[in-house]
Amino acid sequence: MTNTITMPQVRGRLSEGRSLADLTWLRVGGPADWLFQPADVADLADFLRALPDDMPVFPMGVGSNLIVRDGGLRAVVIRLGRGFNGIEVDGTRVTAGAAALDAHVARKSAEAGVDLTFLRTIPGAIGGAVRMNAGCYGAYVADHFVEAQAVTRAGEVVTLTADDLNFRYRQTDLPEGWVLTQATFEGGEGEPDALASRMEEQLAKRDATQPTKDRTAGSTFRNPAGFSSTGRADDVHDLKAWKLIDDAGMRGARVGGAQMSEKHSNFLINTGEATAEDLESLGEEVRKRVFQSSGIELHWEIMRVGEKS
Repeated sequence: MTNTITMPQVRGRLSEGRSLADLTWLRVGGPADWLFQPADVADLADFLRALPDDMPVFPMGVGSNLIVRDGGLRAVVIRLGRGFNGIEVDGTRVTAGAAALDAHVARKSAEAGVDLTFLRTIPGAIGGAVRMNAGCYGAYVADHFVEAQAVTRAGEVVTLTADDLNFRYRQTDLPEGWVLTQATFEGGEGEPDALASRMEEQLAKRDATQPTKDRTAGSTFRNPAGFSSTGRADDVHDLKAWKLIDDAGMRGARVGGAQMSEKHSNFLINTGEATAEDLESLGEEVRKRVFQSSGIELHWEIMRVGEKS
C-alpha cells in the first residue's frame, strides 16, 4: 500500500485500499492502492496537478470490459460518477459526460429524434466507448465523434479532436493517465418512435444470441478481421472469434469458476466463484487452442490490469 504518501486534498471521495471487485461486471479482483471519485472537472484537475508525478493513474469506467487481477492495482484508480453523467442534446449534436451509460445516451438521443442507436446495446459508459472506439451493427464511435474533453495527467483540461485520438479498431491514442470527462457526437435525424423500435429489435437480437443474464464482460476477444482507420471492416478476411473458438472445441470450456459461454463462445463467464486468475487462465487456454487449431492469434478485447496474487 501507499500509506506513506501524502495525497492531495479533494472535494470528492478518496479511499485507500479499496477493493475493485464490486466495481467490475465480472466481480473479481483485488484492491487499488487508492480510489478517487472526483466531484467535478475542477476537482479532478486539481487532484491530478497535485498528485506526485511517479504515482500511476488508471481511469476506470463502469468495469464492463475489465479484469482486475487478484493482487490488485498499484495505482490511483479514477472513477467518474454523478458529476460526469449529464446528457445534453442540441439539434443533432449530443454531449454526454464520460460516466453516462451508453444505453442512456442512445435512449435520450432517440427521444430527441437523434440517431445514436448503435450505442444502445454496447455495455459500459461513454468514456470507455470513446477510448475503445466502441461499435455495433456496423457503426462506430469514430463515425459520429465531434470532440471530447479530457484532463491530462498534469491536470490540464484539453479538447481532443478525432485526429488527436486517431481512432482504430477497438483503440485510440489517448495518452496514459489522461481522463476523458465528456464527448460530443453528431447523430442523424430520425423519428423517435422508429428509433425506439430499432433499439428494441437490437435488444431482442442481443438477448437471443448473448448470455446477457450471466456475469460477463462483453466480447472476450477481438474479431481477427481487417479494419480501416475508422474501425470499419474491410471485408478482406472477416473472421469471427466465436467461430474460431468453436472450431478449437472450446465452447463451454472451464477453468475453476470461469467458463466460455455455451450460448456465445466469445463470452467469458464468472459462474459464481471464479477468481481473476481463473478467468485469465481460461482466456489464455482459449488463445492457445485457437492458435493450434487455426494458426490465428486471438487478441484480448477485455482489458486486464493489476498484479497476480
